[in-house]
Amino acid sequence: MTETLLYKFYGTVWPGYWSFKAVEDLQIALRGMSKTIKLPQVWKPSLYMYLSLALSISTHEGQFYWYTDPKAGPAFSQEFVGIIYAIGALASIVGVLIYQKTLKDYPFRSLLLYAQLLYGISGMLDLIFFLRWNLVLGIPDYFFVIMEECVSRIISRIRWIPMIVLSTRLCPLGIEGTFFALLMCIDSLGSLSSKWGGGVVLHLLHVTRNDFTNLWLAILIRNGLRFATLGLIFLVPNGDQEDDLIPPDILTANSGASLDDDGLELAPFQETNEEAKLLIDEENSLKT
Repeated sequence: MTETLLYKFYGTVWPGYWSFKAVEDLQIALRGMSKTIKLPQVWKPSLYMYLSLALSISTHEGQFYWYTDPKAGPAFSQEFVGIIYAIGALASIVGVLIYQKTLKDYPFRSLLLYAQLLYGISGMLDLIFFLRWNLVLGIPDYFFVIMEECVSRIISRIRWIPMIVLSTRLCPLGIEGTFFALLMCIDSLGSLSSKWGGGVVLHLLHVTRNDFTNLWLAILIRNGLRFATLGLIFLVPNGDQEDDLIPPDILTANSGASLDDDGLELAPFQETNEEAKLLIDEENSLKT
């Protein structure tokens, strides 16, 4: 309570106090983040999360135009393509439920290994559809593409959720929100790199909205990169999803805050006799 009142007092007599405090807190957070990201237990899984997303290059732009092409593709309408993506979004919920009910107790490394393997295998469905092998098997285009989208979305969600859970286990006490935001930036950068990489591959293979001759090769390269990511699985810790993955001393070192009886987080503060006297005088003047 005394520390809280002193904060209010400083904010009154020193207008620039809160700006100074914000800068100081930012410096503490940056030092904590720098110290934490250098740990092998942290930078290795962070690197895996980025590479697993970046190496799974996106070919959706080329596939979209192929879907709607009346000559080279199945000639789907744009409305039907939208329905395909909407059904896929609903299938993502199924992936969340599967993870919650059956997969949340598996170790990180084993779960991500099999999820990545299934992710690469599911990518082959795109190649089967592009080569029209589904028609050879007697499966209509509209049914096969919906099935392929649902399977891909479910597996993609099962693969992505453990990486989010892993990110939460890498956050040190005291800067949890800041460090989790950093890891989410790495996640977003991986997704953005995936789109950039896919665009580069489509450009190099001369895949355009009218020329799909090499689209099958772009899909094959994408699937090959998905399987290649399995070689990076050693970067993922082999601990359970409930384990603490960073040393306890790092947690303590990065937490410069203390907790009061109500569980509220307060910044450390050194109180001098003169400051306490000023506070008491202020309180007495308010009472009178």
